[in-house]
This record gives sequence, C-alpha cells and structure tokens, in this order.
Amino acid sequence: MLYINVQKSEAMEHVITINNNQLSFTPGQTILDVAADNNIYIPTLCHLKHASPTKTCRVCVVEMQGEDDLIEACATPAENGMIIHSESHRVIQERKQIIATLLNTGNHNCSIRNLDPQDWTQFQMNVHQADQGNPLCPVWGDCELQDLAYMYQVQTEAVDAVPCQYETERANPFIIRDFSRCILCGRCIKACNEIQVNNAIEFGYEGVDAKIIAGNDVTLKESECVFCGECLQACPVGALVPEQPYRHDRFIDTVKTRTTCSYCGVGCQMDIYAQNNRIVKIDGADDDLAPNYGSLCVKGRFGYDFVGSEHRLTTPMLRKNGELEPVSWDEAINFVATRFNEIKDQYGPDTMGVLTSARITNEDNYMSQKFARGVLKTNNVDHCARL
Repeated sequence: MLYINVQKSEAMEHVITINNNQLSFTPGQTILDVAADNNIYIPTLCHLKHASPTKTCRVCVVEMQGEDDLIEACATPAENGMIIHSESHRVIQERKQIIATLLNTGNHNCSIRNLDPQDWTQFQMNVHQADQGNPLCPVWGDCELQDLAYMYQVQTEAVDAVPCQYETERANPFIIRDFSRCILCGRCIKACNEIQVNNAIEFGYEGVDAKIIAGNDVTLKESECVFCGECLQACPVGALVPEQPYRHDRFIDTVKTRTTCSYCGVGCQMDIYAQNNRIVKIDGADDDLAPNYGSLCVKGRFGYDFVGSEHRLTTPMLRKNGELEPVSWDEAINFVATRFNEIKDQYGPDTMGVLTSARITNEDNYMSQKFARGVLKTNNVDHCARL
C-alpha cells in the first residue's frame, strides 16, 4: 500500500499550466498532447497523429513564460512547472501572419484573400482555368486552412502572393496532385513514410522551388506508390483530392456511416460518405479504432464503384436455350438443388466442393461448411482470396 501511495505522489509532481489550468501529464507527452487530452484547442496543420513532428507550419506556436521566442506545441515536451499561454495576443498575431502567408501561396481561392475586385476576378479566372472548369476548390468547406483563416479573421493585404510553378498532376488513377494548393506541411510524407511505410514521396528542391516529389520527381503511378490513399486522407487542404470528385453536388446532404470493410478478413473500420444513397467517398475511421487505426488499403478506400453499378445483377439468371434469362429465386434454388442431388448421386459427394471467401462473415463461412458436410456430405471446403 505504501508503494502505491508513493507512485501516486510522484505522478502528481508532473504538472503543467496551460491558460491558467493546472494539468497533470505523463512524461514524454508534448504540450499539444496535454492540451488535447484536456480539451484545450491548439490549431495545427502539419501535425499528424502517430507520426513524428515536422515543425513546418508553426501554426501551433504557444507562448511559454520565461521564454523570448514562441515555441511549437507539437514538438515541445511538457515539463514540470511550465506555464503556457496558447491564445495570447502575441500568439494570435503570429498565427495570423503564418496563415496569411500560406493563403497567399498558390491557388487558395476560397474568398478569404484580400484583393481588389479587378485582381480578384483575374485570379479566380486563372484558378478556374487551372482547375479545368471547377467553379470552387474541391475541398471547400473541408479545408483546415480555410477553417483557420475564418477562425482568426486573417487579412492578407500585407503579404506578397507567391504563384505556383508546377502544373496539376492528373496522370494517376485515383489521386490528383494540385501543387498550387500545397502548403508543404509534410503531412502526406509522414502518412506515407511513417504510417503506411511505403516511402513513395519526400520533400524535394529548396526555397521557392520546394515541392513534394515522388521518386525522382515522377508521377505517383511511376513511383513506389501503392495508392492506399493515406496521403489523401492526411492532406489538410486541396493539394491531394480523389480523381473521382467527392460530393458530386455540394448542396446535397452527405450521410456518414461507420462500417467494416469487406475486402478481407482483417476487419478494418471505415466511414462511408453517401449522397442520394450512392457512395461518394470512403475514409478510414477517424477516431483511432482498431485494427486499422484510420488507415485503409487501395481496395478499401477506392474500390466502391461496383456498389452502385448499373451492371449489377438484381435477380437470379438461368441459362435457357443458350441464353441467360431472369428467373425467380424459387426457380433458381430448385434448379441448383436438383443438379446438386443429380451430381452427388451419379458421381459421389467427393466430386463436389464448396469455395467460401475471406470477404464474408465468420457466420456465413460457418454455414457454408455446415452445408458442405451436412447436405452435400463432402469435406471439400476451401476458400478463394478473390471471392
């Protein structure tokens, strides 16, 4: 009992003060971790959970009593006795300057940049041409930079605009790379290299030529990319967007549903976004659920077109006179049962077998083997990974 009390006493010694709130923490946590655990909001753009900090955006800067310079909350370990101010006047001014600089880099055309009407019109026309006709940024309303710009009421008059020199990459099967909206936060790199460990992309070049490159600056489809889409889900702006546009009509309600991926037996948790009962987007479950903790493979994230395909069968088909014809379920089942009995009687039960699938539930697989052994009288049960 004495040992337990000593441990509790030692744990209580780890205390940090954030915005006049005294908070306990575990050694190894960052200031951002402690704030998040206690529902204190500190904005971030480059921070990615479960990855090492990049310290590229500096939006998470906070003021620490006794320090002249602002510090990054995402990369600074919490220490006993620290006194932190996350929303002081100095902090807010620094964040506004950082956000304004990011907004003036490339084609951020979400009506939050301060340009005179003539310049704004020309800018929008240029962006419209670069986007090949899209009237708005594809992530309008889902952009973290846009959210922060509105939150901090950012003004951009005093910041010089920096145009993008790289064309949008549309040669990939699933992902469009719009370098004009990239803020070089590095979250996609962390997602690729530390979460999925594919090592397909990295920072390239320096200064105004800086760019996220794949391989030796080739397209994603020419690199080691496996199109898992982890970078797509991590991107805080419109730099990485799905080749198939999300929200075909942004004025139609989008319904989010949590479900389990059916492509294999791992059981990955996913969020399905649907409009008018048709899937328009799939993301890994965003609240850190096992077993995938927000990650998905290329099939789980992009392989959903078949669900709403017009070519899917909606009724059983039976070949008659060489042609497939729609029939009722009763007719189809009776035909199959009759043929199974004929084959079993003529050739024996061991000439038959049942293929199940890793994509169906354990219960369905159980019933399949019961059917094979109890009805067909065969132990020939296997599975096919492609089913």
